[in-house]
Amino acid sequence: MTLLITIFSAFIVTFIWYTNEKARKLKIGGLCLTFWGASLMWLVDAVVEYLENGAEYFQPDIQDMLNDTFLGFSVVALALVVWLVLLLIKDPNKIFKLK
Repeated sequence: MTLLITIFSAFIVTFIWYTNEKARKLKIGGLCLTFWGASLMWLVDAVVEYLENGAEYFQPDIQDMLNDTFLGFSVVALALVVWLVLLLIKDPNKIFKLK
């Protein structure tokens, strides 16, 4: 589930970055790279786990699926918080400009 959640997030953010000039100004490219990096990390993790467990990998317990879902949404939330903090620090629209 973490892999699916981060891949969906990566596709959504990439689509927004590609189609919206204002999103590029708001430094959404870093968020895009973060989600693609997390997706790649969990893809490697899934492949390694499949190699270790075989077909049993595709029959997870419901508790494991819930934990993975919570982890996936937590990663997305943390990435959004980090992006927001970086956005506030860089302040591309000069909203917090000192007078």
